[in-house]
Amino acid sequence: MDNKEKKSQRVSLPVRSNEKKQTGLTWLALFATTGTLVCCAIPITLVTLGMGATVAAMVSNFPFLVILSQHKIIVFVFSAILLALAAYMMYRPGRSCPLEVELGTLCNRTQVWNHRIYWFSVVLWCIGFFSAFLALPLQIWLES
Repeated sequence: MDNKEKKSQRVSLPVRSNEKKQTGLTWLALFATTGTLVCCAIPITLVTLGMGATVAAMVSNFPFLVILSQHKIIVFVFSAILLALAAYMMYRPGRSCPLEVELGTLCNRTQVWNHRIYWFSVVLWCIGFFSAFLALPLQIWLES
């Protein structure tokens, strides 16, 4: 048997659908946590810095910001659930990459980027949570 016949008999492993689900869930978590910044952290920061007119202009150009800020608890709970699901998909037991060199390399590279995107999303969520729920009570407590 020559090399061509051996190559034709090799069975290539399919790309695991879990990798695609994990990547999609990570990007969805990033999108949801960005929503927490847009609804709460950015407007509060701008008002704190004395740029209330900028916030008024943002709200007049993007009226959905009012709806997001009115339902900020739902936004934060939804994004926290997505972050938890993304963490489960990335860190669940029994996760492995294919043994084939090309697919294994691609899988490892995907995992590295998923971890980066995930932790960036967690940092965004924490900033938004602090701005939306902790900054004002902390300021009131410090002033009294």
